[in-house]
Amino acid sequence: MVTKIHLILILLFICSLAYSQSVTELIEQNDDYIEVKFDNINALKTIEQAYSLKPNNFEVLWRISRAYVDFGEHLPDKTDNDKREQLKHFEKALDFANKSINISPENMIGYLQRAIANGKIALFKGVFKSISLVNSVKKDLELAIKLKNGGDIHQSVAHYVLARAHSEVCNKPYLLRLPLSLGWGDRDVAAENFDIAIKIRSNFIMFRLDAARNYIEMDEYQKAKEHLNVISSLPKLDEDDDTYRTEAKKLLEEIKNK
Repeated sequence: MVTKIHLILILLFICSLAYSQSVTELIEQNDDYIEVKFDNINALKTIEQAYSLKPNNFEVLWRISRAYVDFGEHLPDKTDNDKREQLKHFEKALDFANKSINISPENMIGYLQRAIANGKIALFKGVFKSISLVNSVKKDLELAIKLKNGGDIHQSVAHYVLARAHSEVCNKPYLLRLPLSLGWGDRDVAAENFDIAIKIRSNFIMFRLDAARNYIEMDEYQKAKEHLNVISSLPKLDEDDDTYRTEAKKLLEEIKNK
């Protein structure tokens, strides 16, 4: 005999299924907006909807951090108000990255997202005015790389962002940055990590462009040219790839006789 209690339990079970399915669908939509359609507005909307349904879900939390970074990157940055708005988005990304780590401290993606958010904030404020942030970026990336549990794409991004960190720090001479606790910056280490990122994801334009820039700073022009020459034949996998292609073509022209 089915009692009222049984009916309530059945209804709760059905509701829980619908609930979890809607969150899953929103996550899938978010990935599609980010990775295929390059629609940052709807990417943020869908993952915010998922967050309202399931605020303690790791898969939602790291994605909302990603969405705030992507949205913030493409906001206008001409005025002080524009820049303050950008910074707010990067700080929100940091907050959600921290929440994802609290939910799942054994997963690399949370540390990667925190490194990306902190990296954006450090670049925004000035790398050499944000030393503690830069050092925390390095620490999080090295931990993310060590954990190796986020899949190939996230692993490649972790190596790429670590390479960028080394490259950015090296923009100041070693003897000037050594007293700032930034003596760890190394262009050879940057090159190694760029190469690992490219080996994992060889058709991603941004990886090759920044690897080429680092090689130019090392006066290794042939290696830079090898990456730059490939870029024109690579597929569009990021919304900024058309810009990156133009930058690669210009850079190749600048070093053609070197």
